[in-house]
Amino acid sequence: MKSRKTIGAILIGFLFVLFILTGVIGIAAGKPPMVDLAIKGYDTVAYFKDGKALKGSESFAFQWHGMTWHFLTEENRDMFAASPEKYAPQYDGYCAWAMTEARKAHTDPELWKIVDGKLYLNCNKAAYEKWSRDIPGNIKKADTNWIRFYGGN
Repeated sequence: MKSRKTIGAILIGFLFVLFILTGVIGIAAGKPPMVDLAIKGYDTVAYFKDGKALKGSESFAFQWHGMTWHFLTEENRDMFAASPEKYAPQYDGYCAWAMTEARKAHTDPELWKIVDGKLYLNCNKAAYEKWSRDIPGNIKKADTNWIRFYGGN
């Protein structure tokens, strides 16, 4: 019985050390812990400048709002850094339709629309079609849910 407790304590200690080292290794490799890649690495400025969804590059990365954002060019990165609220998609890049239902859903960066100077993304074609049926009403509903459940952050 005592040897089982000893083995259990050793195993827990080992797992704890492994957990700590994993975080340290991530920091040493230049990767901040717990930072997500925003909108699957797409360049959010490109939607506005180029009118299309374009994949960014790790070479032009920027940390904002707890996420890593990738850009096609240094110019796009600098534009975003100067005014992230202007270029960042609404609802931290979560699906605009899902937010009307007060839930978060990861998006497909290829399903997007700019409305009144703001970028909205959706998770799939069906969600995009539902959202598109009443864009002003759905934005109002999604904005209300975002503020209510996520404090607008």
